[in-house]
Amino acid sequence: MNHERRAKAQLDKVPPGEGDTNLSPNRKAWDSGNVDAAGRALLAEDERVFFRQSLSTPCLSAVAKAEGLWIEDTAGRRYMDFHGNNVHHIGYGHPRLIAAIKDQLDTLSFAPRRFTNQPAVDLARKLADITPGDLGKVLFATGGSDAIDIALKVARAATGRFKTVSFWDSFHGAGFGGLSIGGEALFRSGPAGPLLSGTEHVAPFACYRCPYGYPDIDGGPDLDLCKMTCADMVRYVLEKEGDVAAVIAEPVRSVPYVPPPGYWQAVRQACDDHGALLIFDEIPSGLGKTGRMFVSEHFGVVPDIMVLAKALGGGIVPISAMIARPHLDVLADRAIGHYTHEKNPFMARAALTTLEIIEDEGLVEQAARVGAYGLERLHAMRDRHPLIGDISGLGLLIGIELVTDRDTRERASEAADRILYRALERGLSFKTTMGNVLTLTPPLTTTEADMDWALDIIDACLDDEER
Repeated sequence: MNHERRAKAQLDKVPPGEGDTNLSPNRKAWDSGNVDAAGRALLAEDERVFFRQSLSTPCLSAVAKAEGLWIEDTAGRRYMDFHGNNVHHIGYGHPRLIAAIKDQLDTLSFAPRRFTNQPAVDLARKLADITPGDLGKVLFATGGSDAIDIALKVARAATGRFKTVSFWDSFHGAGFGGLSIGGEALFRSGPAGPLLSGTEHVAPFACYRCPYGYPDIDGGPDLDLCKMTCADMVRYVLEKEGDVAAVIAEPVRSVPYVPPPGYWQAVRQACDDHGALLIFDEIPSGLGKTGRMFVSEHFGVVPDIMVLAKALGGGIVPISAMIARPHLDVLADRAIGHYTHEKNPFMARAALTTLEIIEDEGLVEQAARVGAYGLERLHAMRDRHPLIGDISGLGLLIGIELVTDRDTRERASEAADRILYRALERGLSFKTTMGNVLTLTPPLTTTEADMDWALDIIDACLDDEER
C-alpha cells in the first residue's frame, strides 16, 4: 500500500473532533511545498524528541515570530492567525503585558504555596468582581485540565455525589477528569481507558444536525416541533440517576454551535430541581471571545462553578482559574488544588494585566461588532457557495459548515481539509472541527479590515474547490 493510501486509511479511522489531524495527505503535500530547510530541520528534531500525536507532532511548520494577529515561520511567511488555540485574545506579544510581567519578575517572581502575595489576591478579587452573580471563591492552576479536575472535586465534596452529566462531542481537557467527562473519541477511546466511573453523557444541542432527528429552520430550532428535547434529555437523565453531582458543559460549543433560546435556563432549573451543580467550561470562549466577557451572560444563567484558562495568561503565561459560589467552599480540611504555582505572582500579574487590557481597550465590544460583521458577510457568502451548509457562532467564535449536498447534509470533510491548506498558502490559519467545520477564532483585536481579508481568502478557496 503506498503512502497516500496508508494515510487515507489512517485518516478514516480517526473520528472527527477537536481539530484537523496531521494524518491528512494534504498535510504531506503542504510539507513538501511550504517548509524551508531551516523549518524542515526543526520539524525533524521536533519529531525526534517529542512524542508523536495526531494533533501536533509531526507539526505543520515552525514559528519564528508571533506579533499581534500574525505568526511568522522560519521562511519569513506570515499567517493571519484565526486559530491561536484561543490564547491570543489580546494579540500576541502585547507590549503592555510584556512590560507588566518584566516588572513583576524584577519585583517578585515566585511565592511558595504556604504564602500569599498581592498579585494573586488582586487577581482573585478581580475575577470575583467581574464574573456573573455571586461567583466569588477562586483557585488557580497552570492549565484548563487541572482547573476542570478541581471543579469536579469541589462538586463531589459539596454534593456528596460523584456522578456527572456531560455531552458527546465536548472537550474538557486532556487529563483523566477531562477525558472522562469529554465526549470525543479521539481523546477518550482506545488506550486512554478505563476512565472515571459515573460520567454519564447525553447528546448535545446541535440544531443544524439535531441528534434527535428534528428538522431545523435555517440552522435554528423549530421549538414548536422539537419542544427543546435536547434540554429535556438532561432533565430526564438527572431524574433517572437521582444522584448526579454536576452537569458540565461549554455554554456555546466550540464547533461552534449556539444553544436554542431558553436552553440553559431549562438546564439550570433541572439542576436546581435535582440537587446537581451547573459547571460552565469557558476555557476556550470566555473573556470576551463571544462578544460578552463571559459566554453565560448571553443566556442570563449563572453557573455554580466557572472554569477559565487559555486567554487568561494573555498568550504568554499558562494559568487557569476555577471560580465558584462561596457556599461551595467546603474543603478547608483537605487539599484540593495544592499546585506548585497555585499563587504564582508572575502568572497572576499576567492574568490581571490581560483582563485590564481587555477592559481598557474595549475589546469585548470590538469582538461583538467585528464578529457580527463577519457573520453577516458569511451569510451572504452562503448564498453564493453551495458548499456552505450552515453558518453559526457568536462574536468571534465562528463556524462555516461545509457539506457535499445541502439536502443530505453529508459532511464535506475532504473539501474542508483541502481548503484549510489552500488558505494557509494564502496566509490564513484556522482549524477544522468535526471534520467539516471551518472554525474561525481570531483575537479580540481583529478589525473589520482583518475580517474582510480573511473572508476574502476563504471565499477564494471555496471558489477553487467548487470549480
